Amino acid sequence: MALIEIGRVCIKKYGRDAGSRAVITSIAKDGFVTILTAERRKKERRCNTKHLEILNEMVDVKNKEQVNTALGIAKVSA
Repeated sequence: MALIEIGRVCIKKYGRDAGSRAVITSIAKDGFVTILTAERRKKERRCNTKHLEILNEMVDVKNKEQVNTALGIAKVSA
């Protein structure tokens, strides 16, 4: 089982988004990943894998509802 894989839920340990949940959306070969967070930044960011605490949760990155649930984003009803 690989710890760093697409769809893995993790927690940022350092930086502006420290303590927030994130989902890995892609993997680079240089030790970095692209993550999606819900706290302050709404777009995908590059992050060093050493700055992440990997959790034992997986989501389908293409399913926005699963990603929002994993990040703790409340569903807004009209």
